Amino acid sequence: MAHYRSIGEVPPKRHTQHRRPEGGLYYEELMGEEGFSSDSSLLYHRAIPSAITASEVWELPDQRTVPNHPLAPRHFTLHDLTAADDGWRSVDAVTGRRLVLGNGDVRISYVAAGAPSPLYRNGLGDECVYVESGEADVETVFGVLNARSGDYVLLPRATTHRWVPKGPEPLRAYAIEGNSHITPARRYLSKFGQLLEHAPYCERDLTGPSGPLLVEGTDVEVLVKHRGSGGEVVGTRFVHPTHPFDVVGWDGCLYPYTFNVEDFEPLTGRIHQPPPAHQVFEGDNFVICNFVPRKVDYHPLSIPVPYYHSNVDSDEVMFYCGGDYAARKGSGIGQGSVSLHPGGHAHGPQPGAYERSIGAEFFDELAVMVDTFRPLEIGEGGRDAEDPEYAWSWARGLRGESA
Repeated sequence: MAHYRSIGEVPPKRHTQHRRPEGGLYYEELMGEEGFSSDSSLLYHRAIPSAITASEVWELPDQRTVPNHPLAPRHFTLHDLTAADDGWRSVDAVTGRRLVLGNGDVRISYVAAGAPSPLYRNGLGDECVYVESGEADVETVFGVLNARSGDYVLLPRATTHRWVPKGPEPLRAYAIEGNSHITPARRYLSKFGQLLEHAPYCERDLTGPSGPLLVEGTDVEVLVKHRGSGGEVVGTRFVHPTHPFDVVGWDGCLYPYTFNVEDFEPLTGRIHQPPPAHQVFEGDNFVICNFVPRKVDYHPLSIPVPYYHSNVDSDEVMFYCGGDYAARKGSGIGQGSVSLHPGGHAHGPQPGAYERSIGAEFFDELAVMVDTFRPLEIGEGGRDAEDPEYAWSWARGLRGESA
């Protein structure tokens, strides 16, 4: 986003000589969006950033999806994807991702990890990774980000990085990978890119790298996810003669950052506020929202849980990652659940939740929502973690049966 920063050593004038103490040149790299016509940063490397000594196929984790057909609302229990016993300790946050849902615009994956990941960059689009629990250092070509529970980690397209989990518990990460850039909602921004007064967060809530990360190394592998000739998602393994983390300084408006969900200031009203009130980011053909602990509707006749609604233009995906989600009691939804409510199907609170919510003053809930404007298909991780009874839970609730 357009919020200028300068880190480390940069020359007074761009595209001019920037020399080492011994007199040699640093190598300037422009990392920019939309063909020199949008946000960018200039990075100054010790070595030539384009130098590689090998390029070979990297076989990606299974990226295949199957249609949501016959159409049904679905529930996925993502904690069931965690490796048994202590197996998560050998899983990393890149190659260990399990694809839950995806389409041509966005892919949603999940991982519980304990091992450092390989160096990696996504050449398809930006990544927005929500940290459900645990902690990690995210080492990037721009510097280090500390990622903790509740953080969104925003990684611009083609940012070389790796995840290094810390602590005794698994790093649980919910990865939203776009085929585009992921930015704050446009209605929150001025025409020059500043977050406006009505936005539910501001630049003070964003944390970027605090200094350069200089790492030595030779024959360094980097995994790259990118488009194949037919538009499919494929992978390549590059070998660089020197370590890519050799940037002595950078400046600009394009860089990775974190934003913690606790810093999102919820917008509330006398009657129920629609999902756009909870929006935090957007990409091409999808939006990201979060539902945080908040005071709820204060009209004397209000019904605080959502009204029933038909997703005419979108599929709705909810990741339940904290608290007690009032609208879903009686459905089996819990921590680590994902619900998919597809376009063409009316959905809303479970039976009884509508009535129980009357008089509530506060909801203690935490969820990340992705709405997509093209149908989502189900990945191998989603198929492995699906609760086959969820679609019938509304009817069973009406009959008084346990869901």
